[in-house]
Amino acid sequence: MSQVPADLRYTAEHEWVSAVSADVVRVGITDHAQDALGDIVFLTLPAAGATVEAGQACGEVESTKSVSDIYAPVSGVVTARNEAAETAPETLNSDPYGSGWLFEVHVADPSAVDALLSADAYRALLSE
Repeated sequence: MSQVPADLRYTAEHEWVSAVSADVVRVGITDHAQDALGDIVFLTLPAAGATVEAGQACGEVESTKSVSDIYAPVSGVVTARNEAAETAPETLNSDPYGSGWLFEVHVADPSAVDALLSADAYRALLSE
């Protein structure tokens, strides 16, 4: 069974969100997503300063099996991107909730984070 940390929020597209401050969140892909993708070999992230829209593709993860879109879990402006993960995309496989984070967003509406799936709701989605 995949790891699902209780302190994070999740999307049905298998992204996780963690609060960095009241209006900035960090985004990554879940353990389930990296496991399903297999060995991750390439990563494209949104540029710092780019505006992202919740539910819209804003990057890509390429593995030895497939290419998958990364969807913005919330709307806002990208404030940071994980350059180290772009250089070493296999980090997403080895540490998806730590050094394998993708980007940070200054959230347009901080309450949007509360609307994402709780850990329990995400676990239920995985068991369907």
